[in-house]
Amino acid sequence: MRRLEELSAEEVIGAYQVEDRSVPHLRSNFVSSIDGAVEIDGQSKSLAGPADSELFGKLRMLSDVVLVGAGTIRIEGYNPLRLGAERRKWRQANGLAENPTLAIVSSRLDLDPINQVFHSPVRPLVITHAASPPDRRAALAEVADVLVCGAAEVDLAAVVGTLAERGLPQILCEGGPHLLGALTEADLVDEMCLSIAPLLTGPGAGRITAGAFETVTRRLTLTSVLSADDGYLFLRYLRAS
Repeated sequence: MRRLEELSAEEVIGAYQVEDRSVPHLRSNFVSSIDGAVEIDGQSKSLAGPADSELFGKLRMLSDVVLVGAGTIRIEGYNPLRLGAERRKWRQANGLAENPTLAIVSSRLDLDPINQVFHSPVRPLVITHAASPPDRRAALAEVADVLVCGAAEVDLAAVVGTLAERGLPQILCEGGPHLLGALTEADLVDEMCLSIAPLLTGPGAGRITAGAFETVTRRLTLTSVLSADDGYLFLRYLRAS
């Protein structure tokens, strides 16, 4: 097991690079307590530590688009998706846009157009379906590009294809649990990056996945384990060949 602090920034980045950025790849990134909690007092950020936050930022830096559910935007209080100067510089040097695009998945479109996330430097995407409220679609179209994927519910396979067609094949899913559950059911998760916080939280909190779906099994292969001085573990799993 390698220690995160012993690796250079480029070594950490290399450990999470994909072989071919032109091939659509959906990476999911979550943090969990030792006993499986996805949040403390309703927010996953309460589980994060300095090392986890640093790796979180690097995964964003490597992505073309950050995919997140509308509920997570509301609950977690997302800020505009803007990377720091060094990460923007790295992206430019590697032929990427300065900042990744934020894509928000929502069926009901329960999003306020004045939400600060719509002030991201790259115009965000709102992904919904044809049966979503037309007035909400029109209101959000003032501050984001609204994409319709699916008839009565969001077709996540179509979402992945549409993002790739827009030049955004490297997808980082940051939650929430219901979105991960739907992506798992649709067999769209290519990679899981799981941070284990050195905390026991007791009963009450949900898991990193949720939803009214039948139990499914998707086998992944553990490809990397990093530890940090603050007690966190960082596990990287890839879709089994």
